[in-house]
Amino acid sequence: MKDHLSQSAKPTLEQMTAELVAPQLPLPHDASSVPIFQTSSFLFDRFEDMAAVFAGESDRYIYSRGNNPTVAELERLIARLEGVDAARGFASGMGAIAAAVLPFVQAGDRGVAVENLYSDAFRLFECVLKKFGVQTDYVDGTDTQAVVDALPGAKLIYLESPTSWSFTTQDLRAIGAAARAQGVISVIDNSWATPLYQRPAEFGIDLIVHAASKYLAGHSDTIAGLVAGPKALIDRINHDSYPYLGGKMSPFDAWLVLRGMRTLHLRMARHAQNGLALGRALSAHPAVTRVRHPAFEANPGNACLSGYGGLFAFDLDASVDIARFANALKVVRIGVSWGGAESLILPAQAALRLSGDANVFRRFDTPAGSVRISAGLEHSDTLVEDLRTAIDEARQ
Repeated sequence: MKDHLSQSAKPTLEQMTAELVAPQLPLPHDASSVPIFQTSSFLFDRFEDMAAVFAGESDRYIYSRGNNPTVAELERLIARLEGVDAARGFASGMGAIAAAVLPFVQAGDRGVAVENLYSDAFRLFECVLKKFGVQTDYVDGTDTQAVVDALPGAKLIYLESPTSWSFTTQDLRAIGAAARAQGVISVIDNSWATPLYQRPAEFGIDLIVHAASKYLAGHSDTIAGLVAGPKALIDRINHDSYPYLGGKMSPFDAWLVLRGMRTLHLRMARHAQNGLALGRALSAHPAVTRVRHPAFEANPGNACLSGYGGLFAFDLDASVDIARFANALKVVRIGVSWGGAESLILPAQAALRLSGDANVFRRFDTPAGSVRISAGLEHSDTLVEDLRTAIDEARQ
């Protein structure tokens, strides 16, 4: 495959920040933010105008399940930030993941995925694709040679860098080059780093997925997903999966993500700062056996990151009662999502019970004392003190 990165579209961090703050396209009535086109249909004055759309001779909007101006502006923005040709918005991150995978595999095919990936992505591969005859092999993403060796004969490789719960990274440059050489479509979840801190297309990765509900939106008030990549692959998604699965992004959700992205650079800096402060404090605590964060552990893909998200995990030793620890927290709350202003924890013990399927977590290097934490936007000293106090109160 050719290099899918548009050589004329590699924005610097400063350029990305400027584009995040102010929309680059002329807006109706000189509005300072993108309007919400909350409409299902777009009307035509003449038969010939509608016929031209159906004939593929016009790109006018016709129906918001297909295209909508507010959603299109978000798609243009994420494609620009990732340095690729095109993007497509979906109703959730899982909608985006499914749409990025389904058009490229069929019965009898084999895919490759890194271990410790997002649990619902794992369920997609094991509970849906397997039922339709698609096999997925799981590989330790920190072993670059093992990943490369698994590629021959595969149709697709699915990456997360860093991975869920373990937060290990992959050597995207080596894997991207090997996948291109083997003709394997590469897909990565880039929700953790965002385009500010990692642009996978620069390393040869084909399709980039975002759970836009997380850092991109950033306010814990919307569910949305995005896929970005070369036009040919986005066209394939548009033709083979997007029209039929019904998981389109609504105009209002697109507007909420656009609203959130205007402060993305500011929020990400604070998330990163707080995450590092918490990681340092936890590393020094005698009841913490491991801090799972790219800044605190060497992994082959760390060099692909230019900054950090605020989501990571830490392992508590057997002296800490996990339930007592969670209940003792005063500032940090308990919750399953992440990327908003509030700091949240998700203990592995609770996640195991909530899943209803312990087999999912057999793919995870997740001990019983592991706790995932999303560092929010509170003052770091407040968060550190809250965690220390709760750990000490919960020690037996």
